Amino acid sequence: MIHADLPAWALVIVGLFLLVGSALTLIGCLGLLHLDTFYKRVHAPTLGTTLGGGLVLLASMLYFSVEGSRFVAHEIVIAVCMIVTTPITFLTLMQAVRHRERTAQGADAPPPVVARKASEKQDSA
Repeated sequence: MIHADLPAWALVIVGLFLLVGSALTLIGCLGLLHLDTFYKRVHAPTLGTTLGGGLVLLASMLYFSVEGSRFVAHEIVIAVCMIVTTPITFLTLMQAVRHRERTAQGADAPPPVVARKASEKQDSA
């Protein structure tokens, strides 16, 4: 869907953003399939989603802003939601897995970071 009235510079930039964003998202998906442990697997899609999706949103903003000759802000709301929810989901998943591993290991598991810092403060006093 290429419009003749859209400037060539806008089409080139939109195409580059789409190409790089799609490539980063694909690399994140391949990292999810290729990496072996859960801790390694979580990083690749998180980075791919944030960077790749952000570039696709920038391409969409630029395309529809230039085409309609007005600023399109729908993508900003999507980007803010994506930027906020992706790291929170990542941290929640990591904490759930760490809790599950500590529970499964029993007394051999290292204490949570907060408890470890508190015990280090008491030992140094």
